Amino acid sequence: MTLDRRPAGLRFWLITLAAVVGMGVTASLGRWQLSRAAEKEALQHLLDERARLPAVDAASLLAARPSAGADLAAVLHRAVVLEGYWVPEHTVYLDNRQMQGHPGFFVLTPLRLARPEAGQERGKEGAAEPGVVLVQRGWVARNFQDRQQLPAVPTPAQRVRIEGRVAAAPSRLYEFQDRQDGQGFSRIRQNLDLAAFRTETGLALAPFTVLQTGAASDGLLRDWPVVGTGVEKHYGYAFQWFGLCGLMALLYVWFQIVRWFIRPRRQPAA
Repeated sequence: MTLDRRPAGLRFWLITLAAVVGMGVTASLGRWQLSRAAEKEALQHLLDERARLPAVDAASLLAARPSAGADLAAVLHRAVVLEGYWVPEHTVYLDNRQMQGHPGFFVLTPLRLARPEAGQERGKEGAAEPGVVLVQRGWVARNFQDRQQLPAVPTPAQRVRIEGRVAAAPSRLYEFQDRQDGQGFSRIRQNLDLAAFRTETGLALAPFTVLQTGAASDGLLRDWPVVGTGVEKHYGYAFQWFGLCGLMALLYVWFQIVRWFIRPRRQPAA
């Protein structure tokens, strides 16, 4: 007489449930990483296409009327050549931004485009069309001995011509508290909201920024990070998650099923 060697009991079902949940979670995370990789590949394809397009000027950029999300996506990452006049009284310094591994400021200054007539027409809701673009001019080191001291950044008063690419608003950093109140009283800021800045300054700001490119000038570095996709990273993560899922499945089959059938027979007590 031998005992029934089929796996059964509460312990078996608890381990089975844990294994199924674990494999489901890791497989889902692997599929999510694959979807992120597909998104990044599509983004890289878009960037490659935009890089082959000629630079647009202010008239063409404003003619696109990129006020909605879909319209903005149509011009995002496009190379631009703009001419206009700086509005230095509304320059802001975004704190805790790094370039070449060093912390400092990102300097942002509005540029009033040289075709003011393009900004005088009114849209359906009565708001003036954008005639001013906020330019991310570059990076400058800060004075860590006097953290409130602003670095000297030359801002020409005459008409300037800049090259760059269309970008979204600067990335947001974590803030310990909401600093919406009183933002306009400080030129040093942690983050900048374009809609709030437009209300604060009264400027007809476009709903995008321009990342100025080119060699360092005006004391500013422009070694901007390349808009990389990092698709290899997502494939690596997907491999790890799928590998962990497969390992769970292998361990479950071995310890909960195979070992039940290959372990030595137990003799009944006399």
